Amino acid sequence: MAACFAAPSHAASLSAPVAQLYSSVSIFPPSANAMTVCYGFVCRRRETFGFTAADRGALTRIMAGGRASAAAERAAVQRAVVWFDRRLGPVLGTDKRVARADFRARDDAHNFDCWDTTRNVTSLLLILQGWNLLKFHLVGDPRYRGNVMVLQTPHNTPVLVERATRAEWVVDLWPRGYGEKPDVMPVATWLKED
Repeated sequence: MAACFAAPSHAASLSAPVAQLYSSVSIFPPSANAMTVCYGFVCRRRETFGFTAADRGALTRIMAGGRASAAAERAAVQRAVVWFDRRLGPVLGTDKRVARADFRARDDAHNFDCWDTTRNVTSLLLILQGWNLLKFHLVGDPRYRGNVMVLQTPHNTPVLVERATRAEWVVDLWPRGYGEKPDVMPVATWLKED
């Protein structure tokens, strides 16, 4: 499962906020066929995952279901994230992970915090984009929310940008448990949630 890989050739084309996701924890962005999967809260645990031909075939079939419209593509992205979660869960032990995990879960070996899910889902989205499986969207910059004055806890999420409208959509796995669909909603809506 583990595969060694070098920094991807497209790394220079990443926006500064996306590049920061990787440099802040001293990992490379994803390459064409591999990525570092972060878990254990702020990438304290990590595993290099190389996509096999069967993995690429599975993701290609999943994303083919989203070719009709931007909304269909977002639904396909949800299914791709679920596939990814289920594919890696038994390998990492994150098949025991809980929704909204943070240090209070006291089980970093089996959980992701929102930084981990932001890195992992962004990496998966970059790979799908690199494989030309995103027709209606581009990978956007991650977003942050948090306002202690109104009791809104800090949180990050990956973002897709709809090509035609430039509308930003979150793909937020952190509030969901193992194998559940990530939240996909407009950034403006997500920013108001807790």
